[in-house]
Amino acid sequence: MYLEIVSPEATLFSGEVTSVTVPGVNGEFQMLNNHTPIVSILKEGHVKVDGTNIQLEKEVEAKFTKSDKGFWLAINSGTLELKDNKLIILAD
Repeated sequence: MYLEIVSPEATLFSGEVTSVTVPGVNGEFQMLNNHTPIVSILKEGHVKVDGTNIQLEKEVEAKFTKSDKGFWLAINSGTLELKDNKLIILAD
């Protein structure tokens, strides 16, 4: 699935990923390839991005924390839309 994470300042990430876990207002949930279309509001927490060859731009690398399979990004709030294997997260 293709993921794009956008903040008010910049695009923080764009690329192919295996899975994304987000802090939804009704609890944490995960999205994989071919997930049904969804629009959701996000609350404060961490966006977990998993993949095999995730590359971060040097300018935004400090905003992410590396995990064993991918990266974590702390957010205050946001929204997301997933349709046709393209996930866009607007994060604060």
